[in-house]
Amino acid sequence: MNAPHITIRNLHADLAASAAHFATNTTAVERSRARVEAALADGQPHYGVNTGFGALANKRVPDDQLSTLQRNLLLSHAVGVGEPVPPEITRLMLRLKIHALGLGYSGVSLPVFRRLIAFDHLNLLPVVPSRGSVGASGDLAPLAHLCLPLIGLGEFWDDDRKGHVPTPDVLHAHELSPIDLGAKDGLALINGTQLMAAYGAWILERCVRLVDHFDLAAAMSLEALQGSIKPFDARIHAIRPHPGHGAVAANVRLLLQESEILESHRNCGKVQDPYCLRCVPQVHGASRDALAYASTVVETEINGVTDNPLVFTNGDIVSGGNFHGQPLALALDFAAIALAEFASISERRIYLLLEGHDGLPKLLMRETGLNSGFMIPQYTAAALVSENKVLCHPASVDSIPTSLGQEDHVSMGSVSAVKLLTVLKNVETVLAIEMLTAAQALDYRLPLRPGRGVESAHRCIRDVTQHRETDYLFQDDLRRIAELTEGRILLDAAGLSS
Repeated sequence: MNAPHITIRNLHADLAASAAHFATNTTAVERSRARVEAALADGQPHYGVNTGFGALANKRVPDDQLSTLQRNLLLSHAVGVGEPVPPEITRLMLRLKIHALGLGYSGVSLPVFRRLIAFDHLNLLPVVPSRGSVGASGDLAPLAHLCLPLIGLGEFWDDDRKGHVPTPDVLHAHELSPIDLGAKDGLALINGTQLMAAYGAWILERCVRLVDHFDLAAAMSLEALQGSIKPFDARIHAIRPHPGHGAVAANVRLLLQESEILESHRNCGKVQDPYCLRCVPQVHGASRDALAYASTVVETEINGVTDNPLVFTNGDIVSGGNFHGQPLALALDFAAIALAEFASISERRIYLLLEGHDGLPKLLMRETGLNSGFMIPQYTAAALVSENKVLCHPASVDSIPTSLGQEDHVSMGSVSAVKLLTVLKNVETVLAIEMLTAAQALDYRLPLRPGRGVESAHRCIRDVTQHRETDYLFQDDLRRIAELTEGRILLDAAGLSS
């Protein structure tokens, strides 16, 4: 039975299916391990099996010290620093490592493989520092921390995912003992791109919903600002047929069906809207297409093998460079730029909503002076958009040689991955600000009704927030809207289907 294929769209279900599959299907692992055992018996040097690593690849290690070699590998490489990888991403790291090893090209020993599966089954997540990988030879330091508990070291997250528990305490509670690593086990565990891939997969899975939420926010702002539907005409996008263009324009047309607001100003004589309204299909669409590309790269990566050396079916053990994170580094840098643009154009719509256009009160409250209105949420959006401009400098254009020059070009893809998460969080906050601001503006258009999709989404937002005419703590409403956008509540209400 073949291993499940992992997709970004069904990431969590597919990875759960993969873990379940490999819990009972270890044939490929056992065959790969047998080839490593055969190589050990032939008396020849094999990189990572009976030699040192990196710049020490030419140093032969005696057979009676191979277990110590692999243990030392974990110890010496577990030098990660910084804030821990979020537990939900650590779970992806663990499952991606199980999936990659289970494909049967790494030669890992069966006890080690089964213990990783046990950690997943028991919901035990190691604590992994987020910094320390240069994104080549794999994510060495983070993966060393991920696997330290195999040998009784390191820490696990507690059940609430808030504190850390020493590994010996957790193993004792589950009646587990540390494992002695065999030849190549340590190298198979820490070679790979699972940190980069886990960040990328987790973020891009969230983007499946996020891009539609931004189309919805734009449609809400368009209605509140009495913008024109003409730039969303299907004919415009058919003659510049980027896929994202057409998808965004179709979404907005759907959301504005049966709009009384549109009908009220159909013959107003306005020629053109500002770009933040008129060019929504072009800007949102380009970011959609960029994220689709990044998703394709990450999906390829998480279904591949990024170990070194690789163990093939004829018994060959071949050193290569599949651990190099360059494909991910470039894609994740591109994804950061694409995400940041959603927030950049969104902030311009927020600003426009505050200017008092077409009958809206300035700052979206009637009594300003005493009240600041929606002035400061726009400041927050502006600050986050500006921060993203710094974070979008590509990490992948940098390289620092490591391992005494043996590893003389590295991807820095781990930096791409970690900063991409910050960009995502900034962008999600700007989305919530636009939705809250647009909902306030739409209230002033009553009794005219917006398009059916916009109206339904507006109603959902008003179920958890209320119209305001005096200053208050915006953060509570922003949190409630952010919670709405984590799922599909607004999209389903609006009739948008991904």
